[in-house]
Amino acid sequence: MSVEFDQIALTPAYRKVADAITERIVSRSLREGERLPPETELARQLGVNRSTVREALRELECSGLLERRPGSKRMTVSRPRHREVARDVSRALALHDVTFLEVWTALTEFEPPIAESAARARTAADLEHLAAVRARFDADHALADAAVHHTAEFFRALGAATHNQVFALVHEPLIQLLEPSLRDMIDQVPQARARIATAQRRIFEALERRDPDSARQWMARHIRDFRKGYELAGIDLTHRIG
Repeated sequence: MSVEFDQIALTPAYRKVADAITERIVSRSLREGERLPPETELARQLGVNRSTVREALRELECSGLLERRPGSKRMTVSRPRHREVARDVSRALALHDVTFLEVWTALTEFEPPIAESAARARTAADLEHLAAVRARFDADHALADAAVHHTAEFFRALGAATHNQVFALVHEPLIQLLEPSLRDMIDQVPQARARIATAQRRIFEALERRDPDSARQWMARHIRDFRKGYELAGIDLTHRIG
């Protein structure tokens, strides 16, 4: 019996160009803010057609590694924003059929330490931002979409207040998955808005006092309340999100 081989996957030329540029960015040979050579010069250096370079640059622009600044025809190295990075992770998690329970369990592990860290590291500017987010929640929470959005923004503001980029990147996909689950629950549980407002106030006060223990405890309580809300709304926690 003869041995059969699988066909070799051929990588498109534009993907090889994109990988070559990405390697330079990741290795910091190309740093944020630096401009790439013109397309014709890149094509010459890489030994490919200009159309191949253009396709590679378009892909890297979509991924957030490059951007075309106003008034310039050349691409500039940029840094992908946390939400853009997390969006791909959130999409991947949704495609893996993550459930309400899995998201909630992850939140119980990640969010209390983030609140604790924020209480230690926050600045006056962080407090000002958190206060503004709380004020928007108080003003707009009658509308479900606004209440969900401002709840998510409070989590993001806490992540930013840690001044730890890993925290911010780790919890952003969870926040994006939290939003649809909150939308399913918040209008079915009349007390949900008041309990969210109370938790935000208590966490904010803990940050004002630089009290990490209280911040952690109130965040843990806040996350437990989400599960109670799901149960009161009759939402099956084993149901997949999406």
